[in-house]
Order: sequence, then C-alpha cells, then structure tokens
Amino acid sequence: MNRLFGASSSKKPKASLQDAINSTDARMSSIEVKIRKLDGELARYKEQMAKLRNGPGKDAIQQRAMRTLKQKRMYESQIAQLTQQTFNMESAALATDNLRNTMATVDAMQIANKEMRKQYGKIDIDKIENIHYDMEDLLEQANEIQETLGRSYAVPDEIDEADLEAELDALALEEEEEGPSYLSDLNKVPDFVDEPPVDLGEAPVRQEAIKQTG
Repeated sequence: MNRLFGASSSKKPKASLQDAINSTDARMSSIEVKIRKLDGELARYKEQMAKLRNGPGKDAIQQRAMRTLKQKRMYESQIAQLTQQTFNMESAALATDNLRNTMATVDAMQIANKEMRKQYGKIDIDKIENIHYDMEDLLEQANEIQETLGRSYAVPDEIDEADLEAELDALALEEEEEGPSYLSDLNKVPDFVDEPPVDLGEAPVRQEAIKQTG
C-alpha cells in the first residue's frame, strides 16, 4: 500500500533534545512579540478611556481592553510554561552530557587498566628482586676492593698514640743509660789530627803572632 500511494520508506530522524530546546525558544520569542503588541493596544485603550466620559463609548473601549488583557494573561501563562519546559530540557541535556562524559571517563579507565595489566604482566618480580640482590653484592665487593687498595703496607691498621709515646720514652731512657750514641761522635776530631781545627775568628790573631816572632 505504501508503495502504491508513494509513501517514503525512510523514516525522518528523531529530533534531538537540543532541537526541542531551540524550537521552544522560538515559540517563546514569537509569543513575546505578541505580548508587546498587546501592551501597545492596552496603552492606546487607556488613553482613550481617559479622554471619554462615562457612557456607552467608554464601556465599549473598556470591554476591548478587558479582552486584550485576558489574551495577554494567556500568553504570559504560555511563556511561563515554556520557560519551565526549557529549564527541564536544559537540565536533562546537562545530565546527559555529564553521563556521556562519565561513560567516556570509565571507558578510558578500562582501557588504561587493560594496558597496565598487559605491561605489568611482562614484569617478573622475582627477577627484579634478584637484580636488586646482585646489585647489593656488587656494591659490597666494590667497597671491599676499595678498602683493599687503600690499605697501607707494613703499617698496623690501628695505632695507639699512647703506645707510641711510651715507646719514645723508652728510647730516651736507653740513650741515657748507654751514654752518647754514635751520632754524637760525628763532631769529634779524629786521632790522626795533631791540632784542633782553627776557628775563622782566631786566624788573624795567630798570623800576627807569627809575624812578631819572625
């Protein structure tokens, strides 16, 4: 039947929430234009009634003003309803956007979780611990090597200053008991020298004495 009457098989896309909000805003704008037009008419009726005396003419204008005022109240009621509808649709749109963002965040977290599990699955904790222990052993060996290379040969590791002072005192006592050491004989005149060495200060005096004798 649809083919016979030429009905389209494709369905029109459903209006989105934003489309509904835009449509409602357009309706509100058109109603506001009508309200401003009615305000102009009411102002004109008010001027006319102020100029007329009580009577049939004034009563007729007053009836027109009443109908215009009722129409204005009806439009204002529609504006209030449409404003509430717009607020509800905007709240729903905001909630939808928040939910969409939340779902995107959840999807991103799930992807990151899978990737982290995949990466951590490649890591062997036991191997890392073994590497850590190997590093500790290597550092200890390096420290031992440095201590060995820095060791002084033929010198005790620990030298007590009190022991050194006691040894020096003992050497001094030995020198006093044994007499002058061989070092003190360095300034002694050898036996094969007949005369003692002459000081430089006494040389001129001895030369004078030789001259007088001659």
